[in-house]
Amino acid sequence: AFENDQSHDGVCAFPGFCVSNGALCQCGGVRDMHDSIATGDFFGAAIVSQWDSRQHSSECPTDAYGQLEFAGAGRRHSHFVRLSCDTSPQIIYTLMTSHWGLPSPNLVVSVVAGEGHEKVKMWVRDVLRNGLIRAAQRTGAWILTGGLREGVARCVGEAVRDYEAGAPALCKKKVIAVGMAPWGMVHNRQQLISGSFPARYYVQNTSRDSSCLDNNCQAFLLVDDGSVGRRGGETAFWANLEDYISHQRTGSGSIEIPVLCMLISGGSNMLARLDISLRKATPWLVLAGSGPAADFIGELLGSLSPSCSNVLVWKLSVSYECLRSQKRKPLDQKFFFLCVQALSIYQNKELITIFHGEQEGADDFDTVLLKALVSASKRMASKASEYTEELKLAVAWNRVDIAKTELFNGDIQWKYEDLEDSMTDALVNDKPQFVRLFCENGLNILDYLTHRRLEDLYRSLPDSSLAYLLLQRRLSERQIVVNYLITTQVSRLLWDLLGDVCQPFYYGPLGLDSTTSTRRALKQVNKMLLGECLYREQRCLSPWSALFIWAVLQNRSEMAIYFWEMAGESVLSALGACKMLRELSKLESETESKLAMKELAQTFENLAHDVFSECYQNSESRSFTLLIRRSPVWGGATCLQMATSADARLFFSHDGVQSLLSQIWWGDMERSTEVWKLVLTFFLPPLVYTDLISFRLALNYSYAKFDYYVIELVCFHVIFKVPTELVEVSLKENLKGEFESLPFIVSRWRKFWFAPVTSFLGNVLMYFLFLCLFAYILLVDFKPAPPDGPATLEFVLYFWVFTLVCEEIRQSFFVGGIVMLQRMKNYIQDMWNKCDLVAIALFTLGLCCRMFPWSFEFGRAMMAIDFMVFTLRLIHIFAVHKQLGPKIIIVGKMMKDVFFFLFFLAVWLMAYGVANQALLYSYDPRPDWIFRRVFYRPYLHIFGQIPISEMDADKLVEVNCTDDPQRIEAGEEPCVSTYANWLVVILLVIYLLVTNILLVNLLIAMFSYTFSKVQERSDTYWKFQRYNLIVEYHSRPCLAPPFIIISHLHLLIKRYIRRIPSVKRQDFGKKCRLNTWEAIQKENRLSAQNKQQRESDTARLKSTSVK
Repeated sequence: AFENDQSHDGVCAFPGFCVSNGALCQCGGVRDMHDSIATGDFFGAAIVSQWDSRQHSSECPTDAYGQLEFAGAGRRHSHFVRLSCDTSPQIIYTLMTSHWGLPSPNLVVSVVAGEGHEKVKMWVRDVLRNGLIRAAQRTGAWILTGGLREGVARCVGEAVRDYEAGAPALCKKKVIAVGMAPWGMVHNRQQLISGSFPARYYVQNTSRDSSCLDNNCQAFLLVDDGSVGRRGGETAFWANLEDYISHQRTGSGSIEIPVLCMLISGGSNMLARLDISLRKATPWLVLAGSGPAADFIGELLGSLSPSCSNVLVWKLSVSYECLRSQKRKPLDQKFFFLCVQALSIYQNKELITIFHGEQEGADDFDTVLLKALVSASKRMASKASEYTEELKLAVAWNRVDIAKTELFNGDIQWKYEDLEDSMTDALVNDKPQFVRLFCENGLNILDYLTHRRLEDLYRSLPDSSLAYLLLQRRLSERQIVVNYLITTQVSRLLWDLLGDVCQPFYYGPLGLDSTTSTRRALKQVNKMLLGECLYREQRCLSPWSALFIWAVLQNRSEMAIYFWEMAGESVLSALGACKMLRELSKLESETESKLAMKELAQTFENLAHDVFSECYQNSESRSFTLLIRRSPVWGGATCLQMATSADARLFFSHDGVQSLLSQIWWGDMERSTEVWKLVLTFFLPPLVYTDLISFRLALNYSYAKFDYYVIELVCFHVIFKVPTELVEVSLKENLKGEFESLPFIVSRWRKFWFAPVTSFLGNVLMYFLFLCLFAYILLVDFKPAPPDGPATLEFVLYFWVFTLVCEEIRQSFFVGGIVMLQRMKNYIQDMWNKCDLVAIALFTLGLCCRMFPWSFEFGRAMMAIDFMVFTLRLIHIFAVHKQLGPKIIIVGKMMKDVFFFLFFLAVWLMAYGVANQALLYSYDPRPDWIFRRVFYRPYLHIFGQIPISEMDADKLVEVNCTDDPQRIEAGEEPCVSTYANWLVVILLVIYLLVTNILLVNLLIAMFSYTFSKVQERSDTYWKFQRYNLIVEYHSRPCLAPPFIIISHLHLLIKRYIRRIPSVKRQDFGKKCRLNTWEAIQKENRLSAQNKQQRESDTARLKSTSVK
């Protein structure tokens, strides 16, 4: 074990000068209990020597370590180890943090008190219970105490016990109390070396003080200096451990762990303890009025200069009378030694803080601890800012209230350099309140966040976080010449999470184009890394968004929400966070983290929904533009694209989103247009030039853009005194082409045929015609194989399917993301596209087989099955209907229930079928009949088709049968066995009971549950599904198959030969600036939420309780 290998205890090896008739050694132990080697004739040496632990004791491996179980205490096990006073503090600190699992402290408070069973004053108990424990809980501190159930140490243990009894069960911050006791003073210490694991220790159940170990400590360091029954053996190791911890770093690594000694009461020996620690620059907090030593120190620091020796000696003689066992004696050597210690203490008075507990109280004791440490740090760090160390301690303790009242109250002018390091600590250690405080008090985020610091933030991710593991996986691919994390890995991780919705992040600073392939991008990055990486010193163009993404990847809810509030493009940012978190939750293996990610994702979806509601109430036209605006920060993504990718169904259910979708669906036609008018105009196109169909004004979304430019340019004219002529010229250039119109004949034609509803109507009508043609050919005009067939109509059907194939090729290779592979992946993921591929594959197989006489019938069968698949495709077409759409979703959910039902049915059906076949027919090797009787016949039993004449012996009908195996193998019918016919009837009854009553009713119950569950949200599901259908038909050519081939040729010439961009794409994506307006609506929404929260009953009760 680590404890046994590294720790040693002290054993007296010099039993010299003895007392009590030679029975006791100077170490305090019984002379006869020493080892035989130690009990040699050392009497002469003992006469001239004084027993000293370092000279007269030896070390041996420790025999007391491990876990300690307090019998009858009813609490968790504590850790303990017996060690020598010369043991290295580094070994013990490593033991406590690495092997015992104690969290690294942000502060160490060492409670140094008097010896024995002195009475503790009530106000001191109140300071320990309400001051020290609360400060330790808030700061994550360790409390070093005596560890025995006596005096001040017992009061500390009781305070820890009371805190744990009243703290919530799920409280993450525990108070760590470490007992430092001399081994020779521990009562029943032999129980600790019994060899059992864990060691059982019996505590005396008494209300009086005792030398038993305090069961309220989490760990015990039992220091053995070889003495028995003597105090002070642990003092040297205690001071060394404090000094070692004070040179270690906190979890963030920004500051050393602060150590503070607290003196309560004490005797004359406390001056030596105090002097040794002060020489090591350890700060002290003295509770004046708690006892002799503390009172003496408090009065000493109020005296004159140390040069006034006469006055000082007089004050020492008067104040220290209570510490001397004999009064009014001449000043002996011991007294002068105490005077020297007092002078040394006075010279280090800057490290001592006096706390008058009776006047000040324990309410702000943590503030007192902070000020005591700050006063010491100011003396040690002369070059630093006067308040920088205090700020670092406040950040390490996460005490933003102290920082606000003491440091950011307006009296101090903070500079950027003073807040830079503390800002990094607050970010790394997830302290959003400090981040907010720094940004509000002089920290410029534009100057702070460079690409170098952003990379450092990603390198500081916790090792256990999912984002860290994903980034390390990218780093381990060895495609970069360096072995440390850079922006490229972050960009690739975001690409994996967001997909092709966004263009790659951080490509601009790296000098890469968004269209650059991954392999070429890696080559350019490697070439850049071999030279000077100038990009690292550049500022992040969108620092708030970069920090927002960094916080979201770590699932830090409060930090992410704050950065979301500060970042622009609130709706899109919230939807982007929702997308990333839901993708991360699919990769997370821990259940708790997975649920936290899903909950935070839903929170951001709600935020996006609420902010868009505010925008929609303020301006309908601008809110529509907001949904289709392409964001440069999020790689050209739009809100609708991000919401689709994030599966944000609640966001899509918003009336504003549905209103925009309806507007896009109808194009420039009025939404109230009847369907029969569309059908009539579809077959009689000249009616489009009449008033049969009403069209909206051709203003589209330009008014929103017009309003924005007018406001912006007017501001330039008023504020910056720009001439009116320049304003008008700029307005004309920005709005050029917005209100230009085409001739009436062309524009009216385009408005009708370019509308998605027209494309949808044409596809529905032509698809019905296609199914009718297909059915007619199968039933009436399916000619034999060549040369007698196929018929002319069948060739028309072939051409029709060919145009469908052309459209599927266009959707898979030319619609969607930037990368070809991503387009194909998106196409395959859609269920209805899979249905199309199956239908085309079956049709191709049937077409090939029907061309040959030997496979003609098989081809005809494939064609018949293919007709069923094409017919089922109608379900997707009618998903746009408001009544049929939700029902189609419910049917899809119920299909999953059917598969579970079929699993149970198959198990029971196979069990009954095999048993029934074995009982009825003793021998029947025909495979086809075995399949019929094992699976098919039991399945028909469910629907009431039961052949009683073959199963009941009393109802058997005489038939020609045989029991001869050879004749049965030749094909004759086997005879029914009547041996266990009664068992066959019983199995039939049980089978019908289970299937018709139990399983069928189970299926009905599952259907009812699914229907009731989905029905509540079916409208939300349908609205989300409706978007995909609208996008599909919006991107489709206006002509339906088979005439769609004309549109395909037109698109080929227009897009890839003449290079004319699509105008219809602007309906789902355009570039515009609405950041200021969106930010105002977000602030209005957040203000309303904060007001509502303040007025809630819970907030009122909380404020009342605080008062």
